[in-house]
Amino acid sequence: MSFLSAAAPKLAPWKVLLVDDEPDIHDITKLTLSRFRLDGRALTFLHAYSGAEAKEVLAREENIALVFLDVVMEREDSGLEVARWMRQDLDNQFTRIVLRTGQPGQAPEERVIVDYDINDYKEKTELDRTKLFTTTFAALRAYRDIMKVEDARRVQQSYREGLERVIAASSHIFQQRNLKDFASGLLQQVVALLRLEQSMLLRLKGASVITGESQYEVLARIGDFGSGGGNEAIGPELLAQLDEARHNRISKLHGDTYVGYFPNNSGKASLLVLHGVEEISEIDAQLLEVFCSGVAIAFDNILLNQEITDTQAELILRLGDVVESRSNEAGNHVRRMSQVCHMLAQASGMSEDETATLMHAAPMHDVGKIATPDAVLLKPGRLTPEEWDIMKQHPTVGLQILDGSTRPILKAAAVIAHQHHEKFDGTGYPQGLKGEDIHPYARIVAVADVFDALSHERCYKEAWPVEQVTDYLREVAGKHLDPYYVDLLIKNMDKAVEINRQWPD
Repeated sequence: MSFLSAAAPKLAPWKVLLVDDEPDIHDITKLTLSRFRLDGRALTFLHAYSGAEAKEVLAREENIALVFLDVVMEREDSGLEVARWMRQDLDNQFTRIVLRTGQPGQAPEERVIVDYDINDYKEKTELDRTKLFTTTFAALRAYRDIMKVEDARRVQQSYREGLERVIAASSHIFQQRNLKDFASGLLQQVVALLRLEQSMLLRLKGASVITGESQYEVLARIGDFGSGGGNEAIGPELLAQLDEARHNRISKLHGDTYVGYFPNNSGKASLLVLHGVEEISEIDAQLLEVFCSGVAIAFDNILLNQEITDTQAELILRLGDVVESRSNEAGNHVRRMSQVCHMLAQASGMSEDETATLMHAAPMHDVGKIATPDAVLLKPGRLTPEEWDIMKQHPTVGLQILDGSTRPILKAAAVIAHQHHEKFDGTGYPQGLKGEDIHPYARIVAVADVFDALSHERCYKEAWPVEQVTDYLREVAGKHLDPYYVDLLIKNMDKAVEINRQWPD
């Protein structure tokens, strides 16, 4: 024995239950199938010599793949009663049952298969070595495939519950204003209150790893402070004043510039810079402190919401990556799809909430492929008609995974998963929807999906140049794709190309 074979993990054998009141049948069956293998797995045999014993074994043992079941044992219909009990009382729909009888007249084949959910029916006299082998092979292969489907169903349920948990904490997240919008609004209130023309609101991000300098992020500004969003927007003098405020945790007037320091629980203190201030009266200072202290609490809440949003968006993208990786899609496919969908939604005038919902839901458009067998999903050549029928089931499976949720993202994802293969002219699947009967989310995703597929290399094609992609999009507009969103993409092709550049394969 080689070291490799000695170290290889041993696969669990297929469980086969032999139910027959003749011990010789047990011995012959076991001997005949002693060298049987399917997927590298041997057989292990369980034995019962009556219908009552068979029920005990079936109730006790899990994952029995196949039962060879005699009809006549302690009673003329003992085997049929075991079959009925398995399917109805035990609710075992997975184990394959091969009925064996030495008295075929006792149990007519057609009636037995229909009435008792028997998978195969053999007379003992016809079960020679070859037929016993082929019967066992067919039954176990069927059991294996059924269990794969059942495992996929369980994965779907787990996948759905996982998605529900991921999004549960943020059902109202898109009702909140983002951090910079909030900062801009409150800064305008301060400026209006004090009648100023120049002001800036910053937050402390930390210190540079390279230089050790404090790093500031500009959240909002009014007036001319330079064009940068960080320390580059701040002159050396102001930077020194900010550092003083941070180190000493004080607010102070420097000539006509007021620098206010307002700590918060996040550890990222807010700093308010007001230019053109002649003086800050004691009352004004107290009002500013009360106002900005309240703002600090609001910042903490918004920062927390933003962290939740960012975390959940990343988790959803990673879940989308899991689905795409099964079909060997490019690593950044779902990220590019998400961004192109966001760009098209914005260009179409869709509301901010809808745009954000679409962006987060788009990565789950192919979630139904989680149940598509590898033999179909990963087949390198052309699919047969039967395989194509299996592939076309993934939109319906996607709907089944996501449907019924009250979460905005999952509701949107359910629609996208179900409709993203519909075509504008009504020739798509699975419902054959046409034109505006297809949800706008799904129409946008379809355009983004085609654009990304054409723009990037796949196992069956090279990446197309932008000009060729544009020509093809024009060609299928009004047929496969909504011409309105195709036109928007072409008008914003520079943005789409930039998205491709930012998230390459």
